[in-house]
Amino acid sequence: FRKLHPHNKISIYANDVHKTKMNIGDSRRHFHTEISKYKIHDYKEEPTMSKVAVVYWSGTGNTALMAQAVAEGAKAKGAECDLLTSAEFTVDMVDNYDAIAFGCPAMGAEVLEESEFEPMFAECEPALNGKKIAIFGSYGWGSGEWMDTWEAQCQADGAVFAAAPLICHETPDEAGLADCTALGEALV
Repeated sequence: FRKLHPHNKISIYANDVHKTKMNIGDSRRHFHTEISKYKIHDYKEEPTMSKVAVVYWSGTGNTALMAQAVAEGAKAKGAECDLLTSAEFTVDMVDNYDAIAFGCPAMGAEVLEESEFEPMFAECEPALNGKKIAIFGSYGWGSGEWMDTWEAQCQADGAVFAAAPLICHETPDEAGLADCTALGEALV
């Protein structure tokens, strides 16, 4: 068995600390205790696996492609990652994750999707103070103003950005998907 010394942060393997031999000779019995091997190791705490959520809404599939690439990046860095739609995610789940990536395309006059994503995100906002996050999304028109507004909103909420917000025009190309993968890696 292994015993951890609490102060020195070393581990000693008890089954290797000593071995006892008995020598019998000339009508004398004596015991010889031999300290064989001490196995002393620097104690290193096992790294805990990061738990990441990638929460998104997608109307055309573009933001869904981005979300999948973000999740792949987090998994590639060793995180446990859940890919969830905004309908599947609630404020009660925020504390279950070390980091969260939120993805939503620009809608209407460059705003977040209003019927499903925005209400979910508004409920989560009070829980984002100090939380590591990333935001991403696709757009088909305009200049990406919705992302600037969303970033400012997250900063006001006290969220900690793991990486700069990421936007892709229309369907993400190979370079855009690589950026999404890097965004996922930054969350770990």
